[in-house]
Amino acid sequence: MRKGSEGRNRLLLITLVITALFLITLDLRGVGLLNGARQGTQTILTPFQRAGNVVVAPFKNFLSDITHLGRSRAQIERLRADNAKLEVQLLNRANADAQLIQLKSILNLAGTAGYKIVNARVISQGSSQSFSQVITIDAGTTAGIKTNMTVISQSGLTGVVKEAYSNSATIMLASDPTFRIGVRIAGSQQIGILSGRGNRSASLQLLDNQTSVKVGDILLSRGSVSNRPFVPGVPVGYVTAIDNSAGAIAQSATVHLYTDFSILGVVAVVIAAPVINPGDALVPAKPQPTPVPTVTIYVTPSPTPTN
Repeated sequence: MRKGSEGRNRLLLITLVITALFLITLDLRGVGLLNGARQGTQTILTPFQRAGNVVVAPFKNFLSDITHLGRSRAQIERLRADNAKLEVQLLNRANADAQLIQLKSILNLAGTAGYKIVNARVISQGSSQSFSQVITIDAGTTAGIKTNMTVISQSGLTGVVKEAYSNSATIMLASDPTFRIGVRIAGSQQIGILSGRGNRSASLQLLDNQTSVKVGDILLSRGSVSNRPFVPGVPVGYVTAIDNSAGAIAQSATVHLYTDFSILGVVAVVIAAPVINPGDALVPAKPQPTPVPTVTIYVTPSPTPTN
C-alpha cells in the first residue's frame, strides 16, 4: 500500500511540474491561455474586492475628516476674524460718512454768516463736575480755542466753550439746565432769554411785556459784547408753545432747539465773528408741506332706459 501511494504522489508531482513547464512555455510564446485564466480569476475576485471597498470606505472617510477637521476649524476662525474686521470697517466708514455730511453743513452755515471757525471731532459726551450736559472735543488752545466761545453744529447753536486745554476743550451744551443765552425773534428786534431744560426743549422768557410771540417764530442768537460768549445770528430754535398765564409780567414760551445733541460727531468753534452782523442770513428755510395728491373721478351717466 505504501509503495503504491508513494508512486501515485510521484506521478502527480511529475505531472504538475510538466504542466507548469508547459504553461510557462506557452506564455513565453505569446499564447493567451494564461491571460484568459487571469481574467477569469479577476472576474471571480471582483465582487469580493468591491465588498471590501464598501466596508473600508467609511473608515477611510472618517480618517480623512479627522485629518481635515483642524484645518476646517482654523479656516472658520480666520473667516470669523475677517468678518469682524469688515464689520468694524463698515461701521467706521458709516461714522466717517455721517461726520462728513455734518462738516459740509457746518461749513455752509459758517460760510454764509462769515464766521471764522475751527472744526473739531466730538470725542466724548456726558457730564462734568460743573455741568450736567457737556461734550469734549479734540481741539483746544493750540488751535486758537478759548473759553467763552460759541460752538455750532450743522443745524445751529450747540453750546459754549467752558474749559480749554492744549488739545481738547469742554463744551457746555445748550440743553444744560444752567445754560443761558440772549436771543431775538427773526425778522424783528424782540429779545428774550432762553434757558436749557436738559433736552431739546428750552424755555423762552421775553423781556418786554409788550412783545408778542407766536408758534413757529424762529429764534437767533442776539450776540454778546465783543462776540463772547455768543456771536450774533446763529439759529437756536423755534417756538412750539406759548404760556399766557394770567398775571405774568412778560410772555414765556417753549422752544424746540435745532441741534440734535445725541448725534453730534463734528462741531465747530467760532473763533472770530464777521465785521458785519449776519442778521437773518442763517434763518432755516421752512419745510414745504407735502402736496396732497388729487384724484379726479369721472362719472359716466347711465343710459336712459327705453320702453
